[in-house]
Amino acid sequence: QVQLVESGGGLVQPGGSLTLSCTGSGFSRFFNVMGWFRQAPEKEREAISCASNADNSTYYETSVKGRFSISRDNAKNTVYLQMNSLKPEDTGVYYCATTFIKGGSEAVCLSERMEAWGNGILVTVSS
Repeated sequence: QVQLVESGGGLVQPGGSLTLSCTGSGFSRFFNVMGWFRQAPEKEREAISCASNADNSTYYETSVKGRFSISRDNAKNTVYLQMNSLKPEDTGVYYCATTFIKGGSEAVCLSERMEAWGNGILVTVSS
């Protein structure tokens, strides 16, 4: 089965930056969506950003548009999330997830569509 391993979390002050990385293994097909979901304290898990290697499309949750940037190294099955101008409300456990898709498909970013998940990594934004 697919396995995902996240890295790069930690504590950062408001306005700071942080980059998360997620490397996958065991992919049986090439085309996929990889993305990031956040579980904030006492809140439901929500999609933050996803990227497709089929059509190179991306999705961003509205609150992170202009601040976060998702990128991929497809040869390494790795996805990154560059987070800038961080706010306290960005705090939470960030989960990497992936799902296989057909060639040419867009970056669907729905929790219920994801087929594999990482263990999550904590990001804390606090002064």
